[in-house]
Amino acid sequence: MARSKPDLVKGTLDMLILKTLALEPMHGWGITHRIQQLSKEVLQVNQGSLYPALHRLMKQGWIRSEWRTTDNNRRARYYLLTQSGEKQLRDEVAHWMTLSAAVTGIVSAARPE
Repeated sequence: MARSKPDLVKGTLDMLILKTLALEPMHGWGITHRIQQLSKEVLQVNQGSLYPALHRLMKQGWIRSEWRTTDNNRRARYYLLTQSGEKQLRDEVAHWMTLSAAVTGIVSAARPE
């Protein structure tokens, strides 16, 4: 049975949020839209996953929030990456690159004869 959308490895959503906020401060909808856009519609983050992750990242001190006015003239909470969040993002990306290279190596390995 084929899956319609891939599941994220635990902790990956946090990294994707940090990476998205490294591009520019965004409100929740903007974060989900940017992740979906950058993943070419493969990844979709629902609000039930996004907002607990944002709260967790704020509690860790990796992001902060402030109220701003959107392009549509509405008030929204924008999330911004902190300096410790930038460091965490570097660490997460390094870990992800190691992990994904290992998984790619296993998946692409030739079957033994």
